[in-house]
Amino acid sequence: MEKIKIKQVKSSIKRLQSQKRTLESLGLRGIGKEVSHESTPSILGMIEKVKHLVSVTKL
Repeated sequence: MEKIKIKQVKSSIKRLQSQKRTLESLGLRGIGKEVSHESTPSILGMIEKVKHLVSVTKL
């Protein structure tokens, strides 16, 4: 699988609870934090749900 790097670029304040939980499950806990994950369908689905809050780059 391909690795991707996810960076939180916007705040989760005043967002839906489901979006906050999605960010937490991705491992993002604040603006500027970065995590790397395998590019699996479940991870891509979570990214799609919060795409307005994160930026994604391929490794």
